[in-house]
Amino acid sequence: MGVLTAIALTIFVLELQIPPLTAVPGIKLGLSNVVTLFALAVLGPADAFLILVARVFLGSVFSGQIMTLAYSLTGGVFCLLAEAALIKIFPRRSLWAVSVIGAVIHNFAQICVAVLITRTPGIFWYLPYLAIAGIITGAFIGAAVQFSLRKGERIIRKFL
Repeated sequence: MGVLTAIALTIFVLELQIPPLTAVPGIKLGLSNVVTLFALAVLGPADAFLILVARVFLGSVFSGQIMTLAYSLTGGVFCLLAEAALIKIFPRRSLWAVSVIGAVIHNFAQICVAVLITRTPGIFWYLPYLAIAGIITGAFIGAAVQFSLRKGERIIRKFL
């Protein structure tokens, strides 16, 4: 769990160095979610939750962006809850779909937090753009985890 947390935190901090991809605020690749979904699939929801909380807390401290804590933690927890429920329903070869749904829920939760903090309901207008970005990045992240698990199983079978 410590290694996965360190990997997720490193990816999170490196991703902060990437300039914004679009003019729409809040759109990020969310690459550290690869580790969260991987941990969920391999270790289970409790361990994935601990990794998520450690990554978000330490990431907000190291980046100096304490508001990241409110947005990332809320989005991450709701995403993880949805993915934990969906991973029981969807076959492992459909992790990309689990990730897409989780990403959209993550964005929705973050928008809700932003509306609560700023008291600006107009922020909901960003949701379609964030949902499109979530679908794209969620599919990529889910496919990456799916590929990693499949390759990992093949490697393990070779040595057993």
